[in-house]
Amino acid sequence: MNFRPRQSEDVGINLTPLIDVVFLMLIFFMVSTTFERHAELQIDLPRAETAQEEQRREIIELAIDAQGRYFVNGQELVNTRPETLRAALTQVSDGDTSLPLIIRADANTPHQSVVTAMDVAARLGIARLSIATTPDRDRD
Repeated sequence: MNFRPRQSEDVGINLTPLIDVVFLMLIFFMVSTTFERHAELQIDLPRAETAQEEQRREIIELAIDAQGRYFVNGQELVNTRPETLRAALTQVSDGDTSLPLIIRADANTPHQSVVTAMDVAARLGIARLSIATTPDRDRD
């Protein structure tokens, strides 16, 4: 029989793996967080005609009023036929189907006018289409 006293080992918690995990989580959150920059100065930027032309080229805006008339980038079309709308969108986009098309339709616009505009855009190959809305602040 062995009656010698056993040597007791110090019981402790190894914090190294815990520190490693916390450090990795910190790095993950730092990399995945988006930061917003808020300007402290209010600046009025100068205006230039070329800058406005470039801005028009980046987005095609199609407005439809309550009577179903089409306005492409602020210019009213001569009629509401799909062929006219197709020609106007082709001319404005210069055949670039990657440009986004924003449809701004009046709340009282006939549904057929919006569907026609979406159909013409699809036939031209415009895939980046969105419909502009305003937030409803009356609902809570």
